[in-house]
Parts: sequence; structure tokens; C-alpha cells
Amino acid sequence: MVTTAAQGPLELYDVDGNITEDDRAIRDAVRALMDDVVRPNVAAWYESGSVPARELAKELGAIGLLGMHLQGYGCAGTTATAYGMACVELEAADSGIRSLVSVQGSLAMFAIWKHGSEEQKDEWLPRMATGEAIGCFGLTEPDFGSNPAGMRTRARRDGSDWVLDGTKMWITNGSIADVAVVWAQTDDAIRGFVVPTTTPGFSAPAIESKMSLRASVTSELVLDGVRLPASAVLPHARGLKGPLSCLNEARFGILFGALGAARDCLETAIAYSQDRLIFDKPLAAYQTTQLKLADMTVALGNGMLLAQHLGRLKDAGRLRPEQVSLGKLNNVRESIAIARQCRTLLGANGVTLEYPIMRHVNNLESVLTYEGTSEVHQLIIGQAVTGHSAFRG
Repeated sequence: MVTTAAQGPLELYDVDGNITEDDRAIRDAVRALMDDVVRPNVAAWYESGSVPARELAKELGAIGLLGMHLQGYGCAGTTATAYGMACVELEAADSGIRSLVSVQGSLAMFAIWKHGSEEQKDEWLPRMATGEAIGCFGLTEPDFGSNPAGMRTRARRDGSDWVLDGTKMWITNGSIADVAVVWAQTDDAIRGFVVPTTTPGFSAPAIESKMSLRASVTSELVLDGVRLPASAVLPHARGLKGPLSCLNEARFGILFGALGAARDCLETAIAYSQDRLIFDKPLAAYQTTQLKLADMTVALGNGMLLAQHLGRLKDAGRLRPEQVSLGKLNNVRESIAIARQCRTLLGANGVTLEYPIMRHVNNLESVLTYEGTSEVHQLIIGQAVTGHSAFRG
């Protein structure tokens, strides 16, 4: 039997050659933090359904990960590609950890950075960049996910104040947040509000009994007569374009991050197949195993090349929302397929928390749905190539 030196799946694609030395250094720093802090503990966090998110946020902030692709206000100001590669490493550890970073940086911080006043930016962004303050993003409602324009949360004027009433659902970081960016209907348009979570009438009960993203804080937001000053409104966001711009930022991180979960599954399956003996030879030496591993390597590598290409477009200021949909649709869909296939190579061992694969499979079920379902992204792409909107009728 002929054997040769094994290569990592992404080594075949020389993906490191597509990023700068600085981007590689950032990626390696994130990988080291995940190896030191998250990997030894994440299975226990997942099993218990709890995670020390506030402590983790400070560790993540200490190496400049929170809002890392934003400029100024204590943010690192990295390239979009560096942020994407960081998301790969975060999600290779666990999708819940990448979600914490995505919601903090690409939703809550980005909303304030893009649409907020200077006073709002100065008050919140430096503390959020260090992890001292945690943010969440309140858009999705119990009956309005893919159709956020139908939201029932309302903000009404009362003198110079605003009063908010409504409910948001599936909110990452909600019950540990210091500030919530909440979107609400007003008499003239959807507006965003910066809501300190100590405001009377605001509560964020945790959502329990999840089978996915268990190493992540997920909450409901309840706004019962929450009174805010006029200065709480995001002055530069009016209409649905405001929150959708934030979702586009989060989707960009996801199209990279999902590949991290897939890579971790594939590397686990390759290592397992080398050690597992079937009829006195390694599982890796069987043709059927190699066919599966080869197909998954191609899917993973192609997804990474797509992600890196989209990262270059974003850094050049040329990335369009429909291109982000391409990446999110393809890479999450391929990643969950890889994770499921890897589980078959581990047999019964694949369903235990001794290995990360079933944890990744379960997490990717949520990633497949949030920040736009696959069907939503298909319709965005369909509209781009036909010129016809099929979202209604």
C-alpha cells in the first residue's frame, strides 16, 4: 500500500497565499485564543447550555476582535478580509462564539457606527470594543423574521420623548446586554433606537431548551412603555434600509465563519479516519472514505476561495448585497452538508460531545436560518439574475 505525506484540506488550495501577512497574524492570534480559552471548555458549555459570555467578551476585546473592521472609536480598523478570517477561527471553535462577536461588532456596533450620532458613538463604541459593554440587536419578532417590514414594535412621540412598546425574539446577547439597538415602526418610517438595558420597561428573558447554539446567549426582548429621550434615535437611519445594512455586515461574517465549522468537522473526520481501523487497515485507506473526503475538500476549498474573493471586493468598496447572498447561501449550505457527511465517517462516535461534529451540525442548522434563510437568499439572487422580485405573490 502506497502512502504519502498528508496535506490539510485548505493547503491544496493555498488559501494562505490569498491573504496578507497582517491578515494571517490576526487569524493566528484568534486561533490561539480559541485553542487556549474556548476549545477546552466549549463541549461543557454546550452540554450545560451556558457560556461565560461577559468574561469571553473581555478576552475577545483584549485582542481587538470586537468591531475590528470598524474605523475609530477604539476599533482596530482591520481589513474586511481579516475580519472574515477571524470569523473562520471563531466558528471553528463554535458558532455561538462567532455569533457573540458578529452581533457585537457587525450588528450593534455597526448600527451605531454607521447610523448613530457622535454622542452615541462616543458613549458606546469604545466600551463595546473592549468588551466592557455588551450590545444586542433587536429586529426579529415572533411573527416577523423574513419579513421585518411587518414588525409590530412601535415607537410613538410623547412630547420630546419616544415611547417604545413591542417584543423582539431570538436576540443573541439579549439578557447580558448593556445596550440594545431596537428597530420600531413610527408614524413615518422604521427607526432605530439606542436603548440602555437599565431603562424602566425593558426586560430580556433568556430563551431556554435550545438544541442549537447552546454556547450562546439567546433572549427575548420585551419593551413595555420604554421611555427614551430624543437623543436615543439613530439620526442617520430611516426606513428598512437601516437595519438591512447591518444584516449585510453580519452576513459577510457568516459566509466566512460557517466554513470554520466545516473545516473543523473535516479535519476531525480526517484525523479519525487515520486512527480508526476497519478490517485491520485505517478507515482512511478505503476508497469510499477517500471519495467522501475528496468531495468535502473541494466544497470547502471552493467556499473559501469565494469568501476570500468577496472579502477583496468588500475591501475595494465594490461588494454588493446580492453578492453577500451568494456567499451566505453557498457557504452555509455546503458547510452543513460537510458537517453531516463527516458525522457518517465517525459513526456513533459522531453524535457524542467527545468530538465536535454533532455540535457543529446542530449549530449550523441555526446559521442556515438566521440573517436570512436560504430561501430568502435564493430569491435575492433570483431577482438579481432575472430583474423580477418574487418576494410576494
